[in-house]
Amino acid sequence: MDVLDIARWQFGITTVYHFLMVPLTIGLGVLVAVMHTMWVRTDKPEWLRMTRFWGRIYLINFVLGVATGLVQEFQFGLAWSEYSRFVGDVFGSLLALEALLAFFLESTFLGLWIFGWGRIPKKLHLAALWAAVIGSIVSAYFIIAANSWMQHPVGVVTDDGTGRPVQVDFLAVLTNNTALAAFSHAIVAALMVAGALLVGIGLWHLRRRKLAAQPKDVDDLVWRRSVRLGGWVSLVAFVLVALTGDWQGKLMYQQQPLKMSSAEALCDTEAPASFSIFAWGKLGSNECDDVHSITVPYLLSYLAHGDFSTAVPGVNELQEEYAAVYGETYPDDPSRFGDKAGQPIDYAPVLAVTYWSFRLMIGMGAVSAAVAAYALWATRRGRVPTSRIGVHGALLAVAAPFVANATGWIFTEMGRQPFVVHPNPDVPVEDQVYFFTAQAVSPGISAAEVWTSLGALTLVYGALAVVELWLITRFVRAGVTTGDGAPTPGSPPQGHPDDSRHDDGVSGGRDDVLSFAH
Repeated sequence: MDVLDIARWQFGITTVYHFLMVPLTIGLGVLVAVMHTMWVRTDKPEWLRMTRFWGRIYLINFVLGVATGLVQEFQFGLAWSEYSRFVGDVFGSLLALEALLAFFLESTFLGLWIFGWGRIPKKLHLAALWAAVIGSIVSAYFIIAANSWMQHPVGVVTDDGTGRPVQVDFLAVLTNNTALAAFSHAIVAALMVAGALLVGIGLWHLRRRKLAAQPKDVDDLVWRRSVRLGGWVSLVAFVLVALTGDWQGKLMYQQQPLKMSSAEALCDTEAPASFSIFAWGKLGSNECDDVHSITVPYLLSYLAHGDFSTAVPGVNELQEEYAAVYGETYPDDPSRFGDKAGQPIDYAPVLAVTYWSFRLMIGMGAVSAAVAAYALWATRRGRVPTSRIGVHGALLAVAAPFVANATGWIFTEMGRQPFVVHPNPDVPVEDQVYFFTAQAVSPGISAAEVWTSLGALTLVYGALAVVELWLITRFVRAGVTTGDGAPTPGSPPQGHPDDSRHDDGVSGGRDDVLSFAH
């Protein structure tokens, strides 16, 4: 592999790993804040225990998410310095706001929440958690706005001297329709991740308690409410994911039609166009004409246009259009394009990746929704499921929305190749801003250097994965009764942390609610 291919693998591996933690942090943060709010409103011990248990999982994931996210910054400077220079004028303001406003807001108030148990008034303590959660969501928006600018550049002009984009309208960057659609899609997808976690772990604990003939006490109520909350959140989020995904799909057709055609392995223009259910043939070779599909008639026209008859252009026709506008070969300039200089440009993304990542995204989302529906049915009117297949299946299905999020990201990024900054079709060609991935890699960097950094990052990330899985498994198996100091039936009346530190077990000793963080 050449330097470009190795650098792309490095970026993909590190970013996919980091992106496993982001949706869980955002989604679980919202649900923990809801649980904490319910405890403050009702003073019921099950909500307190839920807050403490799921709060631990949230914090473990947050810390490791920050650690892996920081590596991304180093990676840009190491392997993608030309890309960093090109997008610097736009990304500088977005990433600065993300770090100074959102991340500091998130980190500061999360620290206040961790160490504030029993030390600050309960409503102020709750407000700190909500501020941290809102900080996470705002942080996500700035990152998504930056990514969306690469998908659909707006608010910039090209500097005649450097050839780089110069930001002239920051509000246009922030209100980019691609960013609004992607942000809403990502947030509800994050809630699906958190909902699936509550469902899988909650069902597993409920079944284990029933088989052990444990009483239906407050801990039983903790798991039941976790399953019910997670199930409903997953189902509602699935509907919203479908709606926001449809919004994204229509924008994708307008802004990056080749991504849409490649996702469907649609070789030639069709009117009306059919949606592919399953494809076979030479997807891996990118020979579009050798691909065959089982299809649903008319559906692709609707997904692209909102009607059932309009034509959708195919890969072959779009290849010719792109080549006519942006050239059939890369400029013969090895200093800027490396090994790709003078080589033909393949404007079609890798069909096998775009086609199957798109279907995995949809399929895993549907699996998660189906498991949520099963959990709600199985726990209706106080029932407890005893089916080993059903409960263990729900536990395994915790991974489904993670896979859906990861493959959705892979589809989004791989689908715009060979551009790292895709041209905006709403702008006249002579004014368009675009950047080939081939010219984004750092000049002068060797394949051995990228292999070394790839190996080092993979080892570090592998170690972090082991740490996270060990910590989460440990706390999940321990349940809600270890180290939380929560009230139990029959114990003396409990107060809020600001009423009595001792009563709530927040004295800083072994029963501290988040003792692992101290």
